[in-house]
Amino acid sequence: MTALLDAPARPEAGGDEVLATLAARAAEARRLVVDMAASPRGCHLGGSLSVLDILIAALHRASAGDGTEVVLSKGHAAAGLYAALHVSGILPENPAPLYGRADQPYTGHPGPKVPGVRFPTGSLGHGVPYAAGWALARRLGGHGGLGIAVAGDGELQEGLVWETVQVAAAQGLGNFVLVVDRNGGQNDGYVEDISPLPRLGERFEAFGFETVHTDGHDLGALTAILAGDRGAERRPLAVIADTVKGKGVPAVQGKAGCHYVTIDATRAAKWKRAIR
Repeated sequence: MTALLDAPARPEAGGDEVLATLAARAAEARRLVVDMAASPRGCHLGGSLSVLDILIAALHRASAGDGTEVVLSKGHAAAGLYAALHVSGILPENPAPLYGRADQPYTGHPGPKVPGVRFPTGSLGHGVPYAAGWALARRLGGHGGLGIAVAGDGELQEGLVWETVQVAAAQGLGNFVLVVDRNGGQNDGYVEDISPLPRLGERFEAFGFETVHTDGHDLGALTAILAGDRGAERRPLAVIADTVKGKGVPAVQGKAGCHYVTIDATRAAKWKRAIR
C-alpha cells in the first residue's frame, strides 16, 4: 500500500492540504495507468488519463460514507478506474501488475469482482441509468447520497443516455449527477468530426437539468461541485468537464492516437518520469 493511502484526505475537510493530497493521488494514478499500458494487452490510455481527476474527486466525495455511488459509464477507461480506486484506498492491492491477466478481475472493462465497483460497465450508455437508478433508490428509501455517473462525450451518442436524462428529470432526481468527460475524442477520431455536440449545456437544460461547466482537471472546482448531498434539489445535475485526452503524459497529450496504446517498459518509465 502506498504512502498516499496511509493518510487519506477527510471528505469534510477543505483547503490546500486536501487538494494537495488529491493531486498527489491523481499523479500516482496516472503512473499506474501508464504501467497498465505497458502490459501485454495495453489499455485505453487516453480516456483513462483524461477522466482520472474526475474519478479522484468523485471517489473523494463518495468517501463521506453517505451512500454515494460512483459509476464509470465509459467502462473502457477501466485502467483509470482501477488506478483511482487504488490510490483512494478502496482497492488495497496494486492493480497494475495484475491488469489483463486471465486469473485476475482487472479486465478491460470493470466488473463487481473488483472492490469499489458495484456495476459492470462496458457497453456505452449503460452506466448512466445504473447511477440514476441508484439515486432513485436512495431517495425512495429516505437515504442521502448521490448517484454519480461518469460518461464520455462520445458516449453521448448513445440514445440510452438521453432516455435516462429524460427520466431523471421527470422523477426530480436532484441527487443524480452526470459528469461528462469531454475530451473531444472517441474510438474513431474526434467527436467534432463524427457527431458534434454543439450547445451541450443547453441540451441538458432543455431536459430539466441544472448544468455546470468546469475544467475537468481542476480538482478544487470538481470537489466543490460534487460537495453536499443535494437532498433538497429537484433538478439533476450535469457537469460538463472539459478535459484533455492523454492528460499528464506530454508525449501523447491531446492526440487522438492515444485512444488505445501498448508500450514497452522503457517507454513507460520515460512517460512516468514526465508526470507531475
